[in-house]
Amino acid sequence: MTDCGCDKAKAELEEYLHRELSPTDFQDITDHLENCEDCSTEHLIGITLTMKMQKACQEKAPEELRAAILARLEGAR
Repeated sequence: MTDCGCDKAKAELEEYLHRELSPTDFQDITDHLENCEDCSTEHLIGITLTMKMQKACQEKAPEELRAAILARLEGAR
């Protein structure tokens, strides 16, 4: 087990959440999160925000609004 420390874990949390780290760095941060309550809390907040953003990006505007916007765009051409 390698504990990378809070500075590295917090600096690379976004990349960790999206699995954009090397396998070694990913494992180092995983090991750190298992033993650090402060960083684990930030990780949980990051997961929650990421899930909320993903859900928000899937929502669609009401059909009337979509039609009005498309009509204006068509009229602007």
